[in-house]
Amino acid sequence: MAHEDSPKAPPAPFQTEAFRQTRPSIVGPDIPEPPYPILLEGTVQRGYGRGSKDLGCPTANLPDESLPDMADKVEPGVYYGYAQVLPSQENESKLRPEDHQVWPMAMSLGWNPFYKNERMSAEVHIMHDFPDDFYGHHMKVVVLGYVRPQLDYTSREALIEDIETDKKVALTSMARPAYQTYTSHTFFHSN
Repeated sequence: MAHEDSPKAPPAPFQTEAFRQTRPSIVGPDIPEPPYPILLEGTVQRGYGRGSKDLGCPTANLPDESLPDMADKVEPGVYYGYAQVLPSQENESKLRPEDHQVWPMAMSLGWNPFYKNERMSAEVHIMHDFPDDFYGHHMKVVVLGYVRPQLDYTSREALIEDIETDKKVALTSMARPAYQTYTSHTFFHSN
């Protein structure tokens, strides 16, 4: 859920109407450039419980120990890429074989200023309709690009609107051929 040694949250600018109206529909170059791809993995942890309940956007949280791999390379913000939930022999779930495929994802890395979090977290929204939660399953994530900085919001509705835009921007950005090749990245097919 949050990195134990994470620094204090920097002040986040408020999202404005001007920002909302000027958001691009596609971000990043046509081919991922350094520091991407960033490879992350870990056991899915319980988070704050807000993603599904408050925002209509369920998230899978990476464990604390996976955060430095990304936080040391990039600024807090919203990112896109691909994720895979691996089958688990130890955790009962109703996941189907297709649920273990590689799926597009949008991810928040930071302190979530709207909720005034005091610790950094990495919350991954996998763009697939899972029939059950998958806490305790191993998850692999390939981060391929940056969508936007973390922002604070004057309302939950404005945050939800930006999250929906983030998902659309992520999908459009990953529709380019060089990004689609990452669905078969060796990272997803190694143990």
